Amino acid sequence: MALSSRLIILSNNFLNNNASSLNVISSRAGSWWSHVEMGPPDAILGVTEAFKRDTNPNKINLGVGAYRDDDGKPFVLPSVRKAEDRMRSKNLDKEYSPIGGSAQFCELSINLALGDGSEQVKNGLNATLQGISGTGALRLGGAFLAAFFPGNKEVYLPTPSWGNHTPIFKHSGLGVKQYRYYDPNTCGFDFQGALQDIAKMPERSIILLHACAHNPTGVDPSPQQWAEISKVVKQKKLFPFFDMAYQGFASGDVDKDAFALRHFVKEGHETIVTQSYAKNMGLYGERVGAFSLITSSKEEAQRTMSQLKIIVRPMYSNPPINGARIVTEILSDSSLKAEWLKDVKGMAERIISVRAQLRDNLKKEGSSRDWSHITDQIGMFCFTGLNAQQAERLTKDFSVYLTKDGRISMAGVTSKNVKYLAHAIHEVTK
Repeated sequence: MALSSRLIILSNNFLNNNASSLNVISSRAGSWWSHVEMGPPDAILGVTEAFKRDTNPNKINLGVGAYRDDDGKPFVLPSVRKAEDRMRSKNLDKEYSPIGGSAQFCELSINLALGDGSEQVKNGLNATLQGISGTGALRLGGAFLAAFFPGNKEVYLPTPSWGNHTPIFKHSGLGVKQYRYYDPNTCGFDFQGALQDIAKMPERSIILLHACAHNPTGVDPSPQQWAEISKVVKQKKLFPFFDMAYQGFASGDVDKDAFALRHFVKEGHETIVTQSYAKNMGLYGERVGAFSLITSSKEEAQRTMSQLKIIVRPMYSNPPINGARIVTEILSDSSLKAEWLKDVKGMAERIISVRAQLRDNLKKEGSSRDWSHITDQIGMFCFTGLNAQQAERLTKDFSVYLTKDGRISMAGVTSKNVKYLAHAIHEVTK
């Protein structure tokens, strides 16, 4: 056989063999994830995506859980802008933060939660770390409880609760159960149902409590009801876990919004509290929050702190610094803090105002329903009482986007669209 023919055969064999190898590699690589199913879309993000595609000039997005001004635009607090300006003049570095975050940030955060002069802070009974906003702080709490909680590794959540609570705690390795909370007949708090369910919980279980502005219902217990809940929690030897994502944003008063947490601590409960600065400082994208464990002794706080840091290290190693610096700049300066308190009060008052406007416009539309729950509820969200069919029609016929459970974000309601919204709600409920 001629040399050129042998070369052609060798070349073809080489190409065929390599093609076969490539096919095997391609097949193997393609098969690693062939078993992975398409997951369902996020309910809130799905609402936003549908809203973006809608061409109706009157469309309203009431799904997003972020504050908007009366023009429907994202709002950066003036106090935050001022803090950022001050930070730029300081020529700050970009070094790693400690595992637990900035010590000054942590001290300012727990004092905001428990109040200046707190005996727990004064006596070193708190183990406080910077968290990756409220979500990250909750996840850290879940991991700590899964590893060290000496009782039942189950968290009892109010029905309903924030949609991310269940996956966070399940992902942490904890069981999740429910207790009654929202009464759909009154669009209010099912106080007796909650008390009865709490009283039936196994001793040494974990109970999740929304400190204020319950998400998603906007329904909060009264101070007297909180006191009764505290008594039953103590009698049943339950461990209270407070999620405080809206301090100041609910009523406009940071002390009033911290009542439940402070009452439980005053009554001698050891507790966990997670804080978020997403809503009350508008720092959504900065992902800044705090985690605190209130213990019975300084030595216990130090030991639990050491274990919390061990959990953080392989999870995310160090928290981000920029958001913590903004919070520190605001809370550590009396004049800037006063300006922030004014800002957060203004945001809360706008939400309270559009609640009243929506209720009044529904009345003007001639609705015979009792819409008092709109103003009785508090915070960013309102459980309207609309059923899934009514919510679907609201979107289909009026381009008003909300979740199927009838929850609306009051931040999406403005003085310019509230009349249209009231008309649309009346049309689907009359």
